[in-house]
Amino acid sequence: MTTSERKKLEKSLKPHWVWAIAFGSAIGWGAFVLPTDWINQAGPMGVTIGILLGAVLMMIIGVSYGFLIEKFPVTGGEFAYAYIGFGRKVAFFAGWFLTLGYICIVALNASALALLAKFLFPEFVHTGNLYTVAGYDVSIIQIAIASIALIIFALLNIRGASFSGRTQFFFSMLLIAGIVLLAIGAILTEGPSLTNMSPGFSPDKTPIGSILTILALAPFAYVGFDNIPQAAEEFEFEPKKAFGLIIWSLLAAGLAYSIMIWVTASSMPWQELLTYIQDTGSVWGTGDAIESYLGRAGVFIIALAVCMGIFTGLNGFYISSSRLTFAMSRARILPDAFRRLHPKYNTPYIGILFTMFFCLFAPWFGREALLWVVDMSSTGVAVAYFFCTAAAYKFLAWSEQDRPGSFPKTVAPGRKALSLIGIISSIGFLALLLLPWSPAALGRESYIALGVWIMIGLAFYLFNAKRYNSISRKEMNYLIFEKEEID
Repeated sequence: MTTSERKKLEKSLKPHWVWAIAFGSAIGWGAFVLPTDWINQAGPMGVTIGILLGAVLMMIIGVSYGFLIEKFPVTGGEFAYAYIGFGRKVAFFAGWFLTLGYICIVALNASALALLAKFLFPEFVHTGNLYTVAGYDVSIIQIAIASIALIIFALLNIRGASFSGRTQFFFSMLLIAGIVLLAIGAILTEGPSLTNMSPGFSPDKTPIGSILTILALAPFAYVGFDNIPQAAEEFEFEPKKAFGLIIWSLLAAGLAYSIMIWVTASSMPWQELLTYIQDTGSVWGTGDAIESYLGRAGVFIIALAVCMGIFTGLNGFYISSSRLTFAMSRARILPDAFRRLHPKYNTPYIGILFTMFFCLFAPWFGREALLWVVDMSSTGVAVAYFFCTAAAYKFLAWSEQDRPGSFPKTVAPGRKALSLIGIISSIGFLALLLLPWSPAALGRESYIALGVWIMIGLAFYLFNAKRYNSISRKEMNYLIFEKEEID
């Protein structure tokens, strides 16, 4: 075995860049586009409690991530953790589902940019309407906007991790500034009032049902903090710092979501706001809410913030999807092309281009059809969370007496207990999404999309299974972790 068989990524990412990758990816466009949708489902207090409770559960899951990043600072994240904990077949299963989540979110961020343009320049964007999908008009202008964004951010990511990290931090700071300005505007102007947030929960659901509806979306709302393990091989700092970066990114994301929910719901009686959105056919309810008390200046601020959210989402998930496919190719389960590194920038450019190519199809299907795919991508993320927490549980021990076994264990009863809670939470997320009687169950279209993705994954696996399964365990350990024995 020679070192040339295992390509390596350069260590170039600073701590604040990695924090920005996690925070910016977790926030993305969702904090600025989804508040009215979520308020409609659960009411302002139901959303706030659900989203903050989701952050707490993600932090608990983050304990497992922090432990495994410190123990295995390699790219691949959940793919690598599932392999060492449960074997190569499970590793492919976890990696394939996570790839789905990452690529879908890249596509959805690009479509959000087209949605923003549709709100700001409706007449221009409606130019060249082609057809309608699920009630959503698809125009050539929207397709062009989303496609150009996908191409530009693919090219930026090819230029290197340090370039991506630096721009991510800059975008994240502008995003935070936009949220702060909107909050200050809501406090200082006359229109917004906390009384507008009554009733706190959806009249159509019980308070518990409202909270569970939003809690089920937590894997999607906070997906992005798990971009940190995908970049672990490129840290230029000690991997043990990763846990703190995860916690701070989740805390900041939870606060950002909550502020935008309250800013939106307090602008006017929230049920009147929803009625207005429905009657006018508004494409962006949060933008309407901000405009009601800050005028066009508010629209400019939130437009800037949502652009930064879209940019951080595109940038962060291009990084993660390309690193994940690179790691899976390095383990020989995906085609060899995915582990090629750019001759000048040393980036896994084939994975970046693959993500771009796959996502370029998305704008042609319209935003509503894309939402069906994204809804089921939460399933892929929850699957990845489960295998991460389960792997951490296997590597942690309750006591010295619990250490003997096939795994080299670390005695840490507190972290083992939290990893167990993380396992239960992940199963709970999957149950809320997949059980048909759940208040947050996937729709029929999302189940179909999930089935299609599973079939594509099965084809990929069967095509590469012979080579993948013929590699010895020691060699596979080396390809994934750069060492033959796991200690």
